[in-house]
Amino acid sequence: MDKILIADDNLQITKILSEFAKKEGYEPVVAHDGEETIKCFRQEHFEMVLLDVMMPRKDGFEVCREIRRMSNTPIIMITARGEDFERIMGLDIGADDYIVKPFSGDEVMARVRAVLRRLDRTSKQLRNALSYDNLTVCLENGLVSVGGQQIVLTKKELEILWLLLENKEKIFTRDNLLDSLWGYDYFGDNRTVDSHIKRLRAKLDTVPHPNWQIKTIWGMGYKFEGAENEI
Repeated sequence: MDKILIADDNLQITKILSEFAKKEGYEPVVAHDGEETIKCFRQEHFEMVLLDVMMPRKDGFEVCREIRRMSNTPIIMITARGEDFERIMGLDIGADDYIVKPFSGDEVMARVRAVLRRLDRTSKQLRNALSYDNLTVCLENGLVSVGGQQIVLTKKELEILWLLLENKEKIFTRDNLLDSLWGYDYFGDNRTVDSHIKRLRAKLDTVPHPNWQIKTIWGMGYKFEGAENEI
């Protein structure tokens, strides 16, 4: 039976989420603080992590960063606070979705199903590598190289690069990218896309690539542009 790690210091919430997880056919494992969450994650394999932001010992942001250094296991962050900067931070450090208290157990499980469906779809589509000029991208094993030199990207940076390269010359708005890669309608500040693009460019630019670029189309969005399409 697949396991879901539920990390929250509120016993009532963990009990409710555990019951709903069981109804979905998952085995829930509960952790009540950040350090216990990391310990549980290291010891077992989980299909999903439901991660509260405000926890003792280590908060959810710290835990999310640590998990992302080890694994791409999907993470849904849960918090009582819905400020845009917290949502942006959670997504920037690798969360796959974000839900604000109060919530219903059915809503959380719907989010779990949506994230897992999206990741399953993505994994089926991303079996082969894409190449252009001196760039090679392979999401199956997470490898990216420019001019034969390996470039280490985060999960979201990798997904953004793949999406742009796979749809070369197509312009993606910020909302397009958020909806495609985070999988839900995002309300609030969409600067998280800009910050991901900025870091992605900085990493790719460590190796010369005069024949292609991730181009900003002012007032519209971003696209992968090859040299043959430059004006």
